[in-house]
Amino acid sequence: MDAQLDSKQLEMKLIKIVAEKLNIEEQSVTTASRFQEDLGADSLDIVELLMEIEEVFGVNISDEESERLKTVGDAVKFIIAKL
Repeated sequence: MDAQLDSKQLEMKLIKIVAEKLNIEEQSVTTASRFQEDLGADSLDIVELLMEIEEVFGVNISDEESERLKTVGDAVKFIIAKL
């Protein structure tokens, strides 16, 4: 991944991924959006999102870590910390 990817670019890229995976408009996704409660993701959606995040950003997400990722913002912070 490009080392120059800043947090805003990462956020925008993640929002695009989330919107595509959940078949929703990008405008309806914010960093405060909760994956399940706000965006309607089910457990399979979450697994697919986590796999996509791992592939796109080159990070590994353990089961324990995944349980702490409740919002898009949580995922952004997690990815930044792992890079």
